[in-house]
Amino acid sequence: MTPHADTPARAALFDVDGTLVDTNYLHAVTWWEAFHQAGHTVAMTDIHHSLGMSTDRLLDRLLGENRDKDGDEAISSAHTALYATWFDRLPALAGAGDLLRELAARHWRVVLVTSARSSELAVMRRAIGADDAIHDATSGDDVESGKPAPDPVQQGLERAGVPAGRALFVGDSVWDVKAAARAGVDCVALLTGGIARAELEEAGAVAVHRDPAELLAALDDSPFGRLDQGHVR
Repeated sequence: MTPHADTPARAALFDVDGTLVDTNYLHAVTWWEAFHQAGHTVAMTDIHHSLGMSTDRLLDRLLGENRDKDGDEAISSAHTALYATWFDRLPALAGAGDLLRELAARHWRVVLVTSARSSELAVMRRAIGADDAIHDATSGDDVESGKPAPDPVQQGLERAGVPAGRALFVGDSVWDVKAAARAGVDCVALLTGGIARAELEEAGAVAVHRDPAELLAALDDSPFGRLDQGHVR
């Protein structure tokens, strides 16, 4: 179903890391190495389950809020440098660009909402290769508090110019689901970040799909299709 151009505006808000670009395990490895260089032993599984948070919240969760924070900048910089070595080969997930283009063709305002820095977002946008479908984007540089705080999702709503009831958020982590819920937006979750379906559903995801390609194939029967048909929450 393709709505008419005069259909009330709707926003499709997308996380990027792990949702549109296959980066989560690269982040896990490079964070692990950054911690190792700083003398910290952090389990890879704990890092993996913290991805999707802003850097300050990730460090709080993994190293403790009462730690000496003098070394935080060095750890973050090490992660950034290690991760940057992959910039020229970041892979978009199957169907990512096609999904964004189909939603734009249905007159959804596609907005990217990420906790990543603007420099990383630019690289991921090149990997996706669908800038023609993207209405706007917001990065971790644009908000004071990152996920799971609602600030990034609220910023995405502002960029789209639509209320929460006319938007859906697509993410791959528990923190994406929680940030969306706190902003009053339903979240469609993908399994591409390596988080179990049960965890995403328990966090409040209204639907779970394997990857962007599967969501695209099921679009008419998904929460996107229901909003296309005028079913507002």
